[in-house]
Amino acid sequence: MGKAKNERRYSDSQAMAKGKMIKTSPQKLNLVAQMIRGKKVSNALADLTFSRKRVAIEVKKVLESAIANAENNHDLDIDALVVDRAFVGKNLVMKRWRPRARGRTGKILKPFAEITIVVKQVEEAA
Repeated sequence: MGKAKNERRYSDSQAMAKGKMIKTSPQKLNLVAQMIRGKKVSNALADLTFSRKRVAIEVKKVLESAIANAENNHDLDIDALVVDRAFVGKNLVMKRWRPRARGRTGKILKPFAEITIVVKQVEEAA
């Protein structure tokens, strides 16, 4: 009498991982996500390893998680994986304030973001 099992959102040749509460704005995170879209997983990992952006470390962790999910949960070949989709979303925004001159306040917004990475196994053309 339990709930019915949810259908998979992705095909059998895909795996995904999600990183939530990443302490950066979605706009900055999307710049790093743009770097890896459509690339082979090995090239994407190399790009993230040598990127000078601070958030690239977090994106690399999520990509490694997606690779591990593909290997362990879906029995996909790591060497044939490609970053199919990498998209960014907004998360919460902490609101802080700072006292300013003449009794006013200055608003400080501390945004968080989330990233979803979907990897796909492709057959290499011979």
